[in-house]
Amino acid sequence: MTVKQISVFLENQPGKLAEFAAVLSAQKINLRAISVAEASDFGIARIIVDDVFNAVTVLKSEGYICSITEVIAVEVQDEPGMLANMIRVLGSEGINIEYMYTILGKKSDVAYMIIRTNADAKAAKLLEAKGFKLASQEALSESK
Repeated sequence: MTVKQISVFLENQPGKLAEFAAVLSAQKINLRAISVAEASDFGIARIIVDDVFNAVTVLKSEGYICSITEVIAVEVQDEPGMLANMIRVLGSEGINIEYMYTILGKKSDVAYMIIRTNADAKAAKLLEAKGFKLASQEALSESK
């Protein structure tokens, strides 16, 4: 099970991230998670939203360059060692995490880790076999 992440190229200048967020806000698109990585001239905002189709349509109409990537969302209990356990499971099978960020769930005792690996299908199957719960796009959109 995967979820759709939108990656958006942004100029690395003051106010550009605010403009981007305002575009989503004006269209009532709920930003569930964001991770921003920067370089000297540009940045990449990786986002999870409640309405992927509308978000991509709006962003492209506003001139943003964006793409959709499938990522894994893993429910992780809010307990010491749970994240380390998940990472250990992946590493033990030679699966490398390329990047990771989090979404807080509506249940106070869980978070959702968004991960991209070098072998997403294998990672998803392995995590489920080890008792981790994967989240759907719908679950993330509803986890307010």
